[in-house]
Amino acid sequence: MESDELRIGTAEREEAARLLADHFGMGRITPDEYETRVTDAYAATTLGDLRPLFRDLPQPHPGFFGPPPSYAQTMQLPMYGPPPDPYPPPAPMPYAPSMPAPYSYRSKTVAGVLQIVLPFGVGRFYTGQTGLGLLQLFVVLMTGVGVLWPIIDGILLLSNGGLDAQGRPLRP
Repeated sequence: MESDELRIGTAEREEAARLLADHFGMGRITPDEYETRVTDAYAATTLGDLRPLFRDLPQPHPGFFGPPPSYAQTMQLPMYGPPPDPYPPPAPMPYAPSMPAPYSYRSKTVAGVLQIVLPFGVGRFYTGQTGLGLLQLFVVLMTGVGVLWPIIDGILLLSNGGLDAQGRPLRP
């Protein structure tokens, strides 16, 4: 028995009517054509009765028509070896965001106040940044105007915070 002679049921008729409604909604068929085709779909008894309703329409067609001819030609299995994997490999997962650095046990408030009250790098010694503290001490001792640098640095520590010697943010 050929496939066009196979009898269809209510589910196949309703699927054909639903797909015809999709084509009508996309503007591919006129209202008169839609009414005629849906009436013919509900009156169909075999697959051969439904095929002409979709012959001039692009996909989607009812699934029970079978795969289109181009799909059947491309899905030939190789003669040797395992069949091709029907599932693509999983997509790589993005890296998880890094955890925020833990706070230092030193306070930005204490460091800022020390920089302002004792303006020769004491706040930087407190944070563990001895190189910067020594540089500020040297600039203050060599020039009298250099005292502005530790004061401005202290204000910045109070407003923005800073890092300790290990690169951890100072506690608020």
